[in-house]
Amino acid sequence: MAKKRLLIQALVAAFSNGYLRGFAKGQIYTGNGKFLCTPGMNCYSCPGALFSCPIGSLQATLNDRYFHVALYAIGFIVLFGTFFGRAVCGFLCPFGLIQDLLFKIPFKWKIRKLKREKAARTIKYLLLVIFVILLPLFVVDITGLGKPWFCKYVCPVGTLEAGIPLVLMNNMLRESLGFLYTWKLLILAVTLLGSIIIYRPFCRYICPLGAIYGFFNRFAIYRFEIDKSKCTGCRICQRCCKFDIDVFRNPNSMDCIRCGDCIDACPEKAIKIKR
Repeated sequence: MAKKRLLIQALVAAFSNGYLRGFAKGQIYTGNGKFLCTPGMNCYSCPGALFSCPIGSLQATLNDRYFHVALYAIGFIVLFGTFFGRAVCGFLCPFGLIQDLLFKIPFKWKIRKLKREKAARTIKYLLLVIFVILLPLFVVDITGLGKPWFCKYVCPVGTLEAGIPLVLMNNMLRESLGFLYTWKLLILAVTLLGSIIIYRPFCRYICPLGAIYGFFNRFAIYRFEIDKSKCTGCRICQRCCKFDIDVFRNPNSMDCIRCGDCIDACPEKAIKIKR
């Protein structure tokens, strides 16, 4: 299952960022594809991006002076959440693929979880409520427009996929760099280096899209189920889970990205995919 997941991740990342001309010329694609969203985190401003990011789309609608209900963006997220839950994070998110590959780098001190892991995992919910919804909706300028607060001040995905490539290809952008760009580079560096040591730190602690999809895990059409007649409570599923989820007790945890490692590891084949 791990090999299949890696193949799907690579294909989705290549398709989502398939505008090669944008990378060659340092220009953002502005065609009709940008009216559509990708399921995972993939920056609108990436030179190769053919589609929009759902979190960016949500903020862009909420901070508009005419529209304060992002029906399309919300509907899109609800649709994918209802079908897949956080399987979107595990299979369809390009930035998730980057973190997965970085974690494969050998390192002596791998961290399974932080000392205050439970508290740290609540950060993404605070960012969702404050930076994605409340600030764009209520903190506006004299013209009635707000800012995409999460994208502008927090999101490392945009820095990696859009900020760095565009700055490298455009002289005017390089001349206008300031503190904000340095701040975003710092967040990106911490995220990428952290991904070598701890599995998917952005998904665990920061990603507001993952926070939303997590709410759907318990009733999504694609979810896990434990065959209690086979389960022996050996905890092998929890030991192999990089998120340290007690799968045998909570197969549909809000943090589960459906990577399938527990299914492959279970000696009794007690974990099933329920559709």
